[in-house]
Amino acid sequence: MKPRVSGRRAAALLLILFPPVLCAMALEKGRREAPHRQSEWQNLWYSNFEEFQRMNEPTFDNNTISNVTVQLGGSAFLHCRVRNLGERTVSGEISWVRRRDWHILTSGMFTYTNDERFQVLHAEGSDDWTLQIKYVQKRDNGTYECQVSTGTGIMSHFVNLHIVVPEAFILGNGEHHVDIGSTISLVCIIEKSPSPPQYVFWYHNDRMINYDTARGGISVETEPGPKTHSRLIIRDAHDTDSGNYTCSASNTEPASIYVFVSEVSGDKLPALLRRKTNSGASTADLAMTALSLMWLLSFPSLALAAR
Repeated sequence: MKPRVSGRRAAALLLILFPPVLCAMALEKGRREAPHRQSEWQNLWYSNFEEFQRMNEPTFDNNTISNVTVQLGGSAFLHCRVRNLGERTVSGEISWVRRRDWHILTSGMFTYTNDERFQVLHAEGSDDWTLQIKYVQKRDNGTYECQVSTGTGIMSHFVNLHIVVPEAFILGNGEHHVDIGSTISLVCIIEKSPSPPQYVFWYHNDRMINYDTARGGISVETEPGPKTHSRLIIRDAHDTDSGNYTCSASNTEPASIYVFVSEVSGDKLPALLRRKTNSGASTADLAMTALSLMWLLSFPSLALAAR
């Protein structure tokens, strides 16, 4: 005789088995309807799926500077701001390339050049990938390309780097003539400099004289600015002060001038006496100076021997 299932047991079995069956049926129905719902949602917001992909592709910040000017010897910072990067693996997706030789300088956070002046700067969570070039040189001038790998290909942003070399020139025509005992005054102007030079040195025949205490009577006055002015003053010029004078500033092409210090001619004697009077010389000194000069000028051969 077969065992009979009571009504209570049957109801209990239905309560146990029915919910899983309903859940499975609902999941199957949802799986069949999901593509239609997704398609309806996409059609509502985007004209097609390709547009949806384009909207989620990385893009460059339009405010990124495309032209950078740096002074010779300074540091260059080339910015590349990439938006919508999302959760992509950035290593290898963002690269910096030097266009003149197509050299890949960096990829992700890795550097692919032996030149230690190059490195990429990127803070976690930032959209800025900056190529830094330290101590820029003339050969660094040119175009650099920031490349971003996407699902549809390569995107590029170009930055033009301009290296500015400041120039110095000394007022005059290449020569400067002064008399013995007078003051040598030379003015050097440094231009085409985004920032004032850190120093300006003066040289006499390759010897720096800014701090020449042995000679004495030498002073240098420098006024920094868009056009830096540096004035060299040498008082009571001697014939040994003749020679080549060079103005040399940091990261600047130097400039030179030749100074001739010669003896005073007869028509310039009063001017020399006036200079000595203004300097506070005594009457006896002035008289001796005048007599000595007149005597030397009267006998050219003796004047040459005295020199």
